[in-house]
Amino acid sequence: MGVWLAGLVLSGAGLVSYADDDIDTLKERIGEKQDELGDLQDEKKALQSGKQSVQQTINSLEAKKSEMSSYVAALDEEVKTIEENIEALNVQIAAKEAEIEVTRAELLAAEETATEQYEAMKKRICFMYENGETLYLELLLTADSFTDMLNKADYIQMLSDYDRKKLDEYRLVVEEVNLTKQVLEEEEEVLDAAKAAAQQEQDDLETLIAEKQAQIKAYETDIANQEQAIREYDEEIAAQNQLIKDVEAAIAADKAALAEAQRLHYNGGKFAWPAPKYTRISDPFGWRMHPTLHVKKFHNGVDLAAPGGSAILAAYDGKVVAAGYSSSMGNYIMIDHGDNLMTVYMHASALYVSKGASVTRGQKIAAVGSTGRSTGNHLHFGVRKNGEYVDPMPYIQ
Repeated sequence: MGVWLAGLVLSGAGLVSYADDDIDTLKERIGEKQDELGDLQDEKKALQSGKQSVQQTINSLEAKKSEMSSYVAALDEEVKTIEENIEALNVQIAAKEAEIEVTRAELLAAEETATEQYEAMKKRICFMYENGETLYLELLLTADSFTDMLNKADYIQMLSDYDRKKLDEYRLVVEEVNLTKQVLEEEEEVLDAAKAAAQQEQDDLETLIAEKQAQIKAYETDIANQEQAIREYDEEIAAQNQLIKDVEAAIAADKAALAEAQRLHYNGGKFAWPAPKYTRISDPFGWRMHPTLHVKKFHNGVDLAAPGGSAILAAYDGKVVAAGYSSSMGNYIMIDHGDNLMTVYMHASALYVSKGASVTRGQKIAAVGSTGRSTGNHLHFGVRKNGEYVDPMPYIQ
């Protein structure tokens, strides 16, 4: 039933009360838990603030990611352009390689022709060197006539022209070979440049793609990290909320225990006679003819005849919940004895306790008088149970 129950003790009059030390312990514990609750709520606010900060970071990253999307789109356009360039260069390379193959074939043919002509020229030169003058002289000397000699002379001229022509052809072929070589070298240089450009374009393409992937991954990683942080904040806030609920429940339990500990309890003990030595009941509880109004009215207490100034005692341990003056009750006191049981003392000439005071059974609390609606000195003593007046006699007899 809780630690607080150990503090319950019975007074000499029989009213259940609570030990002050245990009440102080409860109050101290409630205060500590309220301080703990405040600290937890501050931590919760800090967590929520941190969560908001992280959310702002996510929003910023999302905005940057949107910018990154535009950047990626631009990169994709560049990639497309580069791919088109690479494709065009590959077409150019293929065409150039085909041209080079043709040029190489032409060069090979020209070189073969030049070689053949060179070999033929060598033989011709050797032959002419060895037989040229003799051959020409023999042709002229063996002529049958002047006409034949002229014809042979023309033939000799034709041979000379042929040799000259062959020499010129050889020179042209050699020149063609040299030019073809130069063309081939140029074409190979163009091919190498195209290949290098294509490789550079490919490298640039791979660099752009790698950069794009790295940046996108970096943003996605940042966002994922921040989202993980949000989840962790949510988990911490949820745990904090649960902890706060637990502390609040503990505070509520301690407050309920404290309220129960501080609440008065009536244990059924006998009331003290509220007007000592004066036991005559001048007017009992129930219906009667009102002494001043002269009409039949319900009398909600008992009137105890006693001289003015004589003592009025608290019938039982309790707490004064009202002490004042009313035009009908005169000077009056109400005492709470716990468990919805109260006593009322009316028409006093003097009050010796005030609201909030704790009283014990038999303690002097007022003096008999005739204040308010009264025809003489007496104590009107009433008992209220659960908010209704009941007959006082079973409590005081």
